[in-house]
Amino acid sequence: MIRVNDLSVRLGDRDVLQHLSFTADRGDYVAILGPNGGGKSTLLKTILGLHTPSSGRIQISDAASHQERVHIGYVPQIKSLDRTFPARAVELVVTAIRNRWPAIITRGERRVALAAMERVGAEALADRSVSSLSGGELQRIYLARAVIREPDLLLLDEPESGIDVTGTKDLYTLLETFHRATRTCILMVTHDWDVATYHASHVLLVNVRAFAFGPAHEALNEGAIRNTFGHVGHEHAMLAGADHPGVGKAAGGHRHV
Repeated sequence: MIRVNDLSVRLGDRDVLQHLSFTADRGDYVAILGPNGGGKSTLLKTILGLHTPSSGRIQISDAASHQERVHIGYVPQIKSLDRTFPARAVELVVTAIRNRWPAIITRGERRVALAAMERVGAEALADRSVSSLSGGELQRIYLARAVIREPDLLLLDEPESGIDVTGTKDLYTLLETFHRATRTCILMVTHDWDVATYHASHVLLVNVRAFAFGPAHEALNEGAIRNTFGHVGHEHAMLAGADHPGVGKAAGGHRHV
């Protein structure tokens, strides 16, 4: 589905990514972990074509269906939408079809938008004003917007940002259900070690370059974590030591970087 080969990205006078390589296939669910400023969001934006690589290559295609072009869905970390804008949730979802704000929604557009919203458990929010939505509800609307075209590749940039604990749990349950049903390839930037450990099929550790890529029990080892974050902190062993050799238990049960 996506092959990143020796990717380097320079923004201004700073090398944000250097010689990063990994491959994800249809059905893979990749959690991308790393420190703030380590290039995680830049990686997603480069995949989207918003940044130009200084070297290397990104190849996106679905070999299983011989598609050279694939549909990509994206949920950004920072929402540019003005929450005071007098708009309904369904209108925000329809912008993914129109690529602009719809003055009037057709019956066909509404039907497609409601189907996408139902898929993420947000159909009841369709006619709610955007300003009235909680953080978790707004994130569901953005997710509906991202999946409305049935993407082959779904990019999520810290989808748990701004959501409370209950909303975060609901969101990840929703994503897991969606992933099982569609086998969409998901690349997700997250700080949630539990999600990386117990939900994702692969983990990519990034701090300018990739320090590990593979199943969680392989990628989340003490050496790779130390190289990525510069320390293992709280023993950073948010993982159960018996299940994940090389990484010890976190003192007090801490599970965050």
